[in-house]
Parts: sequence; structure tokens; C-alpha cells
Amino acid sequence: MTTEELKYPIGRYDRPTAFTADILKKSIQDIEDFPKKIRKEVQSLSDVQLDTPYRPAGWTIRQLVNHCADSHMNSLIRFKLALTEEKPIIKPYFEDRWAELPDSKNIPIEPALKLVEGLHERWVVLLKNLTEEQLAKTFIHPEHAKEFSLEETITIYAWHCNHHLAHLTRLKQTKNWK
Repeated sequence: MTTEELKYPIGRYDRPTAFTADILKKSIQDIEDFPKKIRKEVQSLSDVQLDTPYRPAGWTIRQLVNHCADSHMNSLIRFKLALTEEKPIIKPYFEDRWAELPDSKNIPIEPALKLVEGLHERWVVLLKNLTEEQLAKTFIHPEHAKEFSLEETITIYAWHCNHHLAHLTRLKQTKNWK
């Protein structure tokens, strides 16, 4: 397997040419399903397995689960900023540094799983109730020097969910973990 395939097991994010109702509905469903799917994939893993990197020089499964909680928490905040302010400039964060903090590397994953479950429950209620006007709202990401619409961000985070689930499932397959 190539480094690219290990890093991007479902491929890099591919921006849709149009954000149709069907694409957004499927993306929201992927976000809604993520907490159950990630819990299912990690629930029977031992600490040794959780501390296994999903690729060479990559995060451990423990760090990946905590990263999803951190990343999705930041995303929900970005949605709320975009819905309540005019083109807010969001605060980027160093996800690689966050993954090295003790709450990402050294504790059981249950707190992160609970956080993802509650966060996604709230996030999905918000996403399912966005109007067309709200879907078009944007925030500015200074790291990318770009405006992102909420509809695009929904598809990015659906990809993000599936991207990290594929890291888990591919590692489990490679290691023959049931």
C-alpha cells in the first residue's frame, strides 16, 4: 500500500460541483451515523491495539478517536459562528499538537466517544434544520485564506468521518483484528 493510500484510504476530499439536496442529505446522514460506527470499530480493542498507529508515523487509534472529538467540536463552533456572525474569521488550531496532549494520548477513549455522541446529536439537529440561506453562510479560514460555505463544510466533515473510519477499518483488516 502506498503512503498516499495509507494517509487517505478513501482518497482526498473531492469537492462536489454542486451541493444538491441529495448530497447534503447523504453527508448529514454520514455525520449522524459516525458516533455509532466509530464506537463499533473501537469497542473491543485492547489498550495495546488503541496505542497502535494506523500508519507509519501516524497517530495511534487512541489519538485518532480523540482527534475526531476535537475536530468535530471545532467544526460545530465554526457552524455556530457562521450562523450568528457575518463571515467570521475562525481560529485554526494545531491538530498535530493537540494530538500530543495528555488528554489525547494517555486516557481511555470513552470520554471522547461520549463527547462525539453528544456533539453529533446536537450538530445533526442543527444541520437538519438549516435553511438554504443558512447553508450558503460562510466563515473565513485564515490557514487556507479561503471562505467556506456551510454546505461545503458539511461535505468536508462527512468525508472526515469516513476518512477516519477507513483508517480504523483498514488497520483492523491489516492486523486481522476482529
